[in-house]
Amino acid sequence: MPTTTWNRHHILSLADFTTTEYDTVLQTAASFQEVLSRRTKKVPTLQGQVVANLFFESSTRTRSSFELAAKRLSADTLNFAAATSSMTKGETILDTAKTYLAMGTDIMVVRHREAGVPNAIAAEMDRLGVKVSVLNAGDGQHEHPSQALLDLFTITTLIDPDHPRLELLKGKKIAIIGDILHSRVARSNIWSLIASGAEVHLAAPPTLLPKLFAEYILEEAGDREQGAEGDKLLLASPISSHLPSPSSHSPNQKLFLHWQLEPALQNADFVMTLRLQKERMTAHLLPSLREYHQLFAITRAKLQLCKPNVKVLHPGPVNRGVEISSDLMDDPEFSLIQSQVTSGVAVRMALLYLIGSGKV
Repeated sequence: MPTTTWNRHHILSLADFTTTEYDTVLQTAASFQEVLSRRTKKVPTLQGQVVANLFFESSTRTRSSFELAAKRLSADTLNFAAATSSMTKGETILDTAKTYLAMGTDIMVVRHREAGVPNAIAAEMDRLGVKVSVLNAGDGQHEHPSQALLDLFTITTLIDPDHPRLELLKGKKIAIIGDILHSRVARSNIWSLIASGAEVHLAAPPTLLPKLFAEYILEEAGDREQGAEGDKLLLASPISSHLPSPSSHSPNQKLFLHWQLEPALQNADFVMTLRLQKERMTAHLLPSLREYHQLFAITRAKLQLCKPNVKVLHPGPVNRGVEISSDLMDDPEFSLIQSQVTSGVAVRMALLYLIGSGKV
């Protein structure tokens, strides 16, 4: 396993991931995918370690795949549920984390509805001087690193099953459609896809993709240094609200904003559609679900604008008939949705292995 290039203790965000780190995750996940194809699917890599899944927010895919990933690596697992925990009696989040620390936890996988909670737990572990790693499994509207990494793995293994790597997406057009404003998945995917050299097109109604979002991304990106190699992650300005003509298209521009679907889909290689997160919406941001489906749902007819071999992704859970037509979701010719779920176990095994292998 390629751990010699891995020095990251926590995995909280992809904003500062280096090309080497992306490739290390992809290659390690490919190794574990091969392990998962065997009759005996367990390896003793993390035997004796404890992985605590601290999910303060509901989850199906992420929680289950992290638990299965830990078990495939022979780690012991502890699963936290807020509704049946001492938090109902007033215990704080950090005290909960310290309780699991006292039980001998080595890795904490944290999901919370508020942004910054995994970072706060990681900072507390560092302050205490313990060797506990924290992995962000989704925090509020901030990031969801493991989902973006499994999306990256799903796409790159489709292109080159034997040697998935970041450079395979250079020059590819990838459209991200839907509730981008509330999506932590979209934020993490933007970092990884821009780092790959792909051309990323965001499309949503103005209420779900305000210009302030694009300005925030640009401000966060800046001229961010990427690793010792001195590579820079650049998001070119300005962000367009329409598809620029070839004459006005800067060769360095990698992120585009659209308030209509068609320009985002035009000649796209991959389309990622996102769930409408109605539980996070504090205002009436859409006239109706019917109108949203008519204008922004991914259907077979709309895919005709894309490349002939286009593939569709969705992080789940899916609102069938809202973000994507039900028949398209279940069509293996176009849909990679089930492949994403399968990839999740291998990628999360890779992440647990990379941050846990130095503890034994």
